[in-house]
Amino acid sequence: MSNTVKAIHLLEVKLKQLLSNYEFLKEENETLLQNNAKLHLLIKEKEQQIQEQINKYELLKVAKTIEGSKENTRNTKLKINALIREIDKCIIQLNS
Repeated sequence: MSNTVKAIHLLEVKLKQLLSNYEFLKEENETLLQNNAKLHLLIKEKEQQIQEQINKYELLKVAKTIEGSKENTRNTKLKINALIREIDKCIIQLNS
């Protein structure tokens, strides 16, 4: 009988330890999920900032070319043509 009581007591101790570990890991998982969500938001914000900077750079290149700079004239012409095509498409859609 003594061995059975010892085994039950040992099982009880291990079960309590297991539950304690489970609760700890559950809380840690929640914390990590929250941090993960925050980091994903931060990444999206940074990607948006990068895209805005790229757009500003492209506009600056166009402005410099229109200003009289000899650099990137071909790219500027291509960009203007692309913008004209987009405007034409919008006009066609509005007329439809």
